[in-house]
Formats: sequence, C-alpha cells, structure tokens
Amino acid sequence: MPNRQPPRSAAPTASFRARYDALEARRNELMARLAALGEKAGPRPAHGRARALLGTTFRKATLVQRAAVLEAAEWLITVLDRAAMLL
Repeated sequence: MPNRQPPRSAAPTASFRARYDALEARRNELMARLAALGEKAGPRPAHGRARALLGTTFRKATLVQRAAVLEAAEWLITVLDRAAMLL
C-alpha cells in the first residue's frame, strides 16, 4: 500500500483538571460580572435565573455541559446589562 499515509496524531488536548479549572475561572468571572450589576438587575427575574445557572445548574452539569451553561449565563448577563443601561 504505497499511498497509505501514517495515522495523524490527535492534537494534544488539555487535561481534565485544566479544562475544569478554566471553566471554574470563567464561572467566577461571570459571578463577579453579575454581582457588579448590583441593584440595577436585582429585582428582575432574569437575575435569579442567571444566579441559578451559575449555581445549581452549573454544579449538576457534566464537564461538557458546563461550557454550554456558562454560555447561556453569559448571554443572560449581557441582556441584563443592556437592559440596565436602558433604564
């Protein structure tokens, strides 16, 4: 088989711990961003949902699902931030 190519080695992926720590760091950044909204976003129902996403939903999710949960929380925090600027 002269045209056969050697198998490509997969790109080195980060270890479980490195991915876990990166997601935790991102979660902490989002928690700080949510806390910075403070009084402006406090009474809104979306504020409570964002806190739930970053708390119980994040903790119950698998490592792969946690990235999606953080994306959803980031989107919701962005919506809250923009709504606070309008009022």
